[in-house]
Amino acid sequence: MQESGTHDLPLNGFPSLLQTLITNRSGLLKTAARITGCHSRAEDVVQDAFLRVSSMKADTLPFNARLNYIFRIVRNLAIDHYRKQSMEQRYFVNDEHNLNAAPQFANPESINVDRQTLGKVDSALAQLPERTRYAFVMYRVHGKPQKDIAAELGVSPTLVNFMIRDALTHCTNYIEACQGH
Repeated sequence: MQESGTHDLPLNGFPSLLQTLITNRSGLLKTAARITGCHSRAEDVVQDAFLRVSSMKADTLPFNARLNYIFRIVRNLAIDHYRKQSMEQRYFVNDEHNLNAAPQFANPESINVDRQTLGKVDSALAQLPERTRYAFVMYRVHGKPQKDIAAELGVSPTLVNFMIRDALTHCTNYIEACQGH
């Protein structure tokens, strides 16, 4: 622990809030990791806090208030990260869906059924907007990561996830409707 009075001295030219964050980084990481459940995400949270604090103007808070303020920033950011992660997991496309099921055996009848199903999927995809179809094909057929697709399309990864989910739902509903006729 530093002596009283040295808390207000800049560390390598950093303002005191930033100095407090740097000095207490390991404790901030532990706090964020407890909330996010992941050390890597905790690193992201503390980095976000660093960016937020570094953009702040002057601070005149006493040391204990600075420390509490920094921990509150990290706690709030960690909760935001956790909520975002939970939301993404709720809407994440399930890769174990029926459209991924491989045939157990390859006989002429199953090959014909598979071809008919692929034809229905192709017809269903043709009904979708081009951007949604592209996202679905790139992810499901070519295995391209959603973040890369998002960067190509200029949208968020969450929107790409929703487009893939919607395309999968559309294809499933289309195939079920065709089987009903």
